Amino acid sequence: MKVGLYSITYLGLWYRGDALTLEELIGRAKQYGYDGIEIDGKRPHANPLDMPTERCRTVRAMAEDQGIEIVAVAANNDFSSPIPEYRECQLVYLRELLRVTADLGAKLVRVFLAWPGVTVHDGLGSYEIARPAWHDLHKDIADEQIWAWCRDALIESARYAGEYGVTLALQNHAPVIKDHHDVLRMVREVDSPHLKVCLDPPLLPQQDAAYARQAALDVGDLQVLSHFGGEYERDADARAVLDKGKPNLPAFVRAMREIGYEGYFNYELCHPLPVVDGQTVGIEFADKNAQLAAEYARALIAEASR
Repeated sequence: MKVGLYSITYLGLWYRGDALTLEELIGRAKQYGYDGIEIDGKRPHANPLDMPTERCRTVRAMAEDQGIEIVAVAANNDFSSPIPEYRECQLVYLRELLRVTADLGAKLVRVFLAWPGVTVHDGLGSYEIARPAWHDLHKDIADEQIWAWCRDALIESARYAGEYGVTLALQNHAPVIKDHHDVLRMVREVDSPHLKVCLDPPLLPQQDAAYARQAALDVGDLQVLSHFGGEYERDADARAVLDKGKPNLPAFVRAMREIGYEGYFNYELCHPLPVVDGQTVGIEFADKNAQLAAEYARALIAEASR
């Protein structure tokens, strides 16, 4: 397994301060010992409106010069809306993002079935408006109808992915998806070689080691991408230890080795961050956690290898 840095960590949503540019992101990844990066497909990082082919080639060349692989682009798509025009807009967005991904030399696009979105107030991200709005819009719609809309859009998207030589990686992310069984059901129903799985251990509904291992075994060779999160501190022996993260990561990494997964395990800092002395922490908090997360993940992978 390789360790990647997902750019949502430095999008400027969760800490006080500006987002990093893609050039700065590549530099951080290099500095902290990451093998690659995953770029978020939204402003200010990689919205297709801001990523003509020439810009993609520039970013790709810089990453190659630094020895950093661009492993994936992350879509923030929502195929679940009962409003056809909204779903069609999302299809156009994802098709354009596939073009960006191909121009960047990446092979994967992380996708959702549904995504409520994030709002920004006073420079900081929040889920408090978008999530209730999403649930209110869907409250009178049958689950199977929502599922069918998502499936139809994903079938069309998988066809576009094939045209660009890119693979979609469906993440086990709420709200439509409840567990990895839903992910596998959708992959079976779409029935495309261009749709695989992004199983993330922090999103599993049960956080014990046995459940994490079984989920990994169930997914098997469909697994093409994964993420982990959390906040990190050094212990008394100067080792990086998980502070507020999920307890199933060691078991999950061992299970990934068991199924022969050799892809990326990408770190993301994507939640409201601590408030210290009346202010949300700044970018230095993201820097510390990104550095320690890389060390922690490499240690887990090394231990699993032994």
